Amino acid sequence: MDDDLTLAHGLGGPADLPIPPELAIAGAVAALVVSFTVLAVAWRKPRYDEATSGRPAPAWLARVVDSPGFRIGLRAFGLLAAAYVAVAAVLGPDLLTNPVFGIFYVWWWVGLVPASVLLGPVWRAISPVRSINAGFARLTGSDPDRGLYDYPARLGYWPAALGLLAFVWLELVYPYSTELGPVRLWLAVYVALMLLGGALFGSSFYERGDPFEVYSSLCAKLSVWGRRDGLLVVRSPLANLDTVRVRPGLVAVVGVLFGSTAFDSFRESIAFLRFVQESSASATTIGTLTLVGFCAGVSLVLVAGSMATGVAPGTDRRQLPGLFAHSVVPIVVGYIVAHYLNYFVALGWQTLIDVSDPLGTGANLLGTADLAPITWLGSNQTLLASLKVAAVVLGHVVGVVAAHDRAIKVLPPRHQLTGQLPMLAAMIAFTVGGLYLLFAA
Repeated sequence: MDDDLTLAHGLGGPADLPIPPELAIAGAVAALVVSFTVLAVAWRKPRYDEATSGRPAPAWLARVVDSPGFRIGLRAFGLLAAAYVAVAAVLGPDLLTNPVFGIFYVWWWVGLVPASVLLGPVWRAISPVRSINAGFARLTGSDPDRGLYDYPARLGYWPAALGLLAFVWLELVYPYSTELGPVRLWLAVYVALMLLGGALFGSSFYERGDPFEVYSSLCAKLSVWGRRDGLLVVRSPLANLDTVRVRPGLVAVVGVLFGSTAFDSFRESIAFLRFVQESSASATTIGTLTLVGFCAGVSLVLVAGSMATGVAPGTDRRQLPGLFAHSVVPIVVGYIVAHYLNYFVALGWQTLIDVSDPLGTGANLLGTADLAPITWLGSNQTLLASLKVAAVVLGHVVGVVAAHDRAIKVLPPRHQLTGQLPMLAAMIAFTVGGLYLLFAA
């Protein structure tokens, strides 16, 4: 399974691109600089306001989405899917054809990105741990939205950041990540911690502590769906992005998401593989330290780029990284698309084939076992490489726009443009680094 999971990572080298890598990187940097210049001239007032942005969704759609039946249906789907995975994990064979691996590493991790961008915060709607917690609360006569204690504000998104780091460590570093035992253990610990958190702190814990709900909700900020005073609205993804809640740990979350994806490219490079082979330390130790280094490095670049500016008197400069962290979300999404596109299409489809036979008995429960694998995208290297470069560039351009609008809001007038230059430098560093790693892989 591990070999299968890494086949589609990276661009496969610069020969796969229709243009030289140096030209692609130079073009991406030029796109950022031009975007910033245009924004400096034409975008001088904030354009996004959570209280007024967006228009109400069609009445019929709002009635469907807000109906109890629709919500119960989504909860039921999440519980049935979780039960299906549990059966396959416990009773299925410890083989690469067991769909648990594809569901865990492909559908859940990568698939949440397009699902959330297209449909909104999907995991919040189908989360089985939310449903189980709600069921326990009703049995005991308590309110699922309120736990025994108030969620400590200082914790913010830190539990989610640690949970995401634990997942990517299992996927990218742990040498036995494609054995059922570690996956079962990870899922069991995840469910136990989520149910404990829900019992102690209520639903607010899932909003800030569930790694996959935080992950899905951040990606959903790039969708056209949002809420204003509880009303379903349609608005620009940039306006939606402006509604990201600033809480402790937000910088760490985007650092883990971006840094782990960059590490996944780097670990496939010849230089890193040679270093691991020649080092006296274990591959797991080197991988762990490198993964943490990448995540911390992304966070530090964001902190440095956002804090290196003038602020209004009385303003705490330490608040700036959190205020600008939302601008990294489109970069994260763009880089995840670039890095995992063929991986998701090919192995996501293969998982759909495997999911009809969860116990390895040759069954065809869902009627998908006879589907043919998808190979056309991986074989068309020019198209694939072009899509990946476009995703990276588009993500960074959207990030520049989001950072510019936020800078106009929070920076004093004399620093609204010059104060963005360090952040632009950080964006350029992310662009160059991201594209270089995709090429190097």
